[in-house]
Amino acid sequence: MANFNLDSIKKRSFDAIVIGTGISGGWAAKELTEKGLKTLVLERGRDVQHIVDYPTANKMPWELEHLGTVPSAIAAEYQKSRTNIHYIFSEATTHFLVKDSEQEYIQDKPFGWIRGYQVGGRSLLWARQTQRWSDFDFEGPARDGYAVDWPIRYKDIAPWYSHVEKFAGISGNRDGVASLPDGEFLPPHEMSCVEKHFSQQVAQKFPDRHVIMGRCANLTQVNEIHRQQGRGKCANRTLCERGCPLGGYFSTNSSTLPWAAKTGKMTLRPHSLVHSIIYDEKKQKAVGVRVIDTQTRETLEYYAKIIFLNASAMNSNLVLLNSTSTRFPNGLGNDSGVLGKFIGFHNYRGRISAQYDGFLDSTTEGNRPNGAYVPRFRNVYKQETDFLRGYAAQMGSSRDILRDGLGVELKDNLLKKLSPWTINAGMVGEVIPRETNFVRLDSELKDKYGLPQMRFSVDFSDNELKMVKDFYNTFEEMLDAAGFKNIQKIDTQRVPGHANHEMGGARMGKDPKASMLNAYNQLHACKNVFVTDGACMTSTSTQNPSLTYMALTARAVDWAVKELKKRNL
Repeated sequence: MANFNLDSIKKRSFDAIVIGTGISGGWAAKELTEKGLKTLVLERGRDVQHIVDYPTANKMPWELEHLGTVPSAIAAEYQKSRTNIHYIFSEATTHFLVKDSEQEYIQDKPFGWIRGYQVGGRSLLWARQTQRWSDFDFEGPARDGYAVDWPIRYKDIAPWYSHVEKFAGISGNRDGVASLPDGEFLPPHEMSCVEKHFSQQVAQKFPDRHVIMGRCANLTQVNEIHRQQGRGKCANRTLCERGCPLGGYFSTNSSTLPWAAKTGKMTLRPHSLVHSIIYDEKKQKAVGVRVIDTQTRETLEYYAKIIFLNASAMNSNLVLLNSTSTRFPNGLGNDSGVLGKFIGFHNYRGRISAQYDGFLDSTTEGNRPNGAYVPRFRNVYKQETDFLRGYAAQMGSSRDILRDGLGVELKDNLLKKLSPWTINAGMVGEVIPRETNFVRLDSELKDKYGLPQMRFSVDFSDNELKMVKDFYNTFEEMLDAAGFKNIQKIDTQRVPGHANHEMGGARMGKDPKASMLNAYNQLHACKNVFVTDGACMTSTSTQNPSLTYMALTARAVDWAVKELKKRNL
């Protein structure tokens, strides 16, 4: 019997365990296996194989039973998170989104927790915007005293940005904007004529503001490294969220996991919900993870020398909070007491649109999986407003078919006429992490697997509301100066989390008394556990965070493997 147990443990032992298969988990798997580590990758949801498991990828609108609209009875099952009103929500994508009715959580204050429980996670659904952070972002907390100082600066992560950009494939221009460092870019997409006009007018009249082409993870050119991944050039279908059979955009499924699999070092186990990380009191380190098989409800344990926690920000908080022991009664590594606190997100409340009467001899050439972008320009070099930090904006433009009139007039308009040009801008505001924005485990309510439900107490502050007002004012000013008319200000009413960029709870920092992780994403108090997804973020910046997660993950793996070889872990 003893030999049987030893054999069983051996079969369940690995060099490394990765929890989660989203953007950061996929990168952890790739980097660990490339470096020769036998790696177990755990995913709570079902397997999704690239190409074969994208059921709607090639369907025309008329091939969808309800022409893309989700029936109200089904939409109601996604109501708590407000996924049912999110831009990503359609009949073609519901299979990649979690029903709130099946995975309950508690909102003390409204929070849109949009989840993707399958291999690939939300890397199948993301908007693919990829901007580097600058020192203006990493230095923000130290400058204004909100949150704690980041333990890294741009120079620490810059080489890793380059590393992941080359592999993932990021398109863009080298714009030379101080608040938005340039990267390793594929050829950019092209602005529309009205976007070019707006960019030129803003450059002339507002020299400190920039309207540039967005940077995104769509292959505008296929380099050798992308051919090796089996990926093809983006066809501008703009159906990315269905899964791309061409591999035209970066996802875990098309890129990092297949690459890890090719090494022969990866074991992928879907349907594996991580209950907790196992801490050994005698060894004073983590020795493995406790897993619930979501199909059989069997509890299993797996063992490893190092563990990478990449379950997505809020679920990573859940795992740490649920990993209690005599040493850590309040959650693994939580000597500081900050676990679950200082939750951040992006502020998407503000939106503005306007019309332009010119360029009526032009229209768009076709679809484009990207848009224009306005990097942060508020409070960059000095504090100049009555709110802290700032905002960026993502932009798009179009001319639509004119649907005016009835009968013959309507028919003629549909066939022959286009509306004036419309331009839209949506803010991406930095939310200040505050201790009053937190998550915790409910003491009584459990989910269907027996894990505590998450309670969210996260809200906007006056700072974010002042930021929205300023966004309206500055963009109205720019649009008016560029000759746009019929300017409309829109409050999207998007609640915290509804931007899909929830962050924090296990933040990085220099001081173990005020943070969870060090400069290499290592738990201060449990040296062989690393957190490199959104949970690690000390502040939120105005840039989309996914590229930073990728770079932090690759950097942390490199350091962890070196420490492992030195026998320090």
